Amino acid sequence: MSAHTLLHIDGHLVRVKTGSSVAAALRVADGGGMGAARTSVTRQPRAPFCGMGVCQECRVLVDGRRRLACQTVCAEGMRVETTE
Repeated sequence: MSAHTLLHIDGHLVRVKTGSSVAAALRVADGGGMGAARTSVTRQPRAPFCGMGVCQECRVLVDGRRRLACQTVCAEGMRVETTE
């Protein structure tokens, strides 16, 4: 088993530790920023908040299906889209 996983976030290749959540990968892709997963209706960035799947702030598309980033483990070659 490799120590790292490669996935695509909005078309950019991102390398994370194996077993990382997609929410963690969003922060890596954002250079340690807030790791916004989507924008609100007023175009404000929305980022993972609770980390338990309750707040729904980390909704993303993973391989074309809606998922919660904090509840989804990264997989090799996964494609994540943050625009919603």
